[in-house]
Amino acid sequence: MVAASSTPGPDHVRLLVKVARMYHERGVRQPEIAAQLNMSQPRVSRLLKEAVDRGVVRTVVVSPDGVHAELEDALAERYGLRDAVVIEAEGPGIDVIPALAAATATYLDATLKGGDTIGVSSWSATLLEAVKVMRARTPPVAREVIQLLGGSGSPEVQLHATRLTSRLAELTGAQPVFAPSAALVGSRELRDLLSREPAMADTMKAWSRLTVALLGIGSLAPSPLLRRSGNAITAEDQRHLGELGAVGDVCARYFDIDGEAVDAPFNDRIIGIEPDRLRAVDRRIGVAGGMDKVAAIRGAARGGWVNILITDVEVARELLRD
Repeated sequence: MVAASSTPGPDHVRLLVKVARMYHERGVRQPEIAAQLNMSQPRVSRLLKEAVDRGVVRTVVVSPDGVHAELEDALAERYGLRDAVVIEAEGPGIDVIPALAAATATYLDATLKGGDTIGVSSWSATLLEAVKVMRARTPPVAREVIQLLGGSGSPEVQLHATRLTSRLAELTGAQPVFAPSAALVGSRELRDLLSREPAMADTMKAWSRLTVALLGIGSLAPSPLLRRSGNAITAEDQRHLGELGAVGDVCARYFDIDGEAVDAPFNDRIIGIEPDRLRAVDRRIGVAGGMDKVAAIRGAARGGWVNILITDVEVARELLRD
């Protein structure tokens, strides 16, 4: 048996339960588990053994308190997700950020297995917290970490977008690739001009190499970080989006409750990854929580903007209501 002194954290226990249920209850073979969760087969084998050693697997899989495997399976089935992670945290968005960040760090640690090209939202406070608690990987598990949205902004907050990209690259052994422009510029002509600048053009070309996208999910109201960056939409734009039925965004691309893209008046002024290219990325990991984001998360899942969701238990239950 595993020594009591080596009691794992809740995120690792959650992973043990997920793998054990797939193998013992659903009959998924180890190679298929490895492929679905994007980890090596030896890692799957070790997790299954640890699940037995810790008493998670007996004659049935036992989910410890704080692990919501049934909710995760139900979310994946309801929204056609590749995977879901549900954490034990409740409250408004700002209150669930630490738990979401820890779960995201653990998920990336388990599923980045080498050679990935990672795209990352530039202005997500939750993702910034995740890289603060993520551990470095040896050997490297990624080739590049690429900003998906212009990362320039007000000097006092631009360092956050830069730190997110550079720190994630450092932790995964990757090369950082920055988007040296504001996310939202003054005109379509300026967007076209900036997009032709060599550094920005190289970044846009790099988006075609993505295998993973790490994404925040925003509501109509800009986050404090985005608002301070100078890249937030105006109050008038926000009002117009509401009239169009928009409920949220991923990388400044707004959508309605069914996930359909909204023809925002500023779409031709965005310097960021295009919706079709984003939704073509193999693994699109959306990280968001708090009841104020339920509509945005629902739209993102319905529209295929994300196919892996990390959220909190209160939001998960609301997403499953009829």
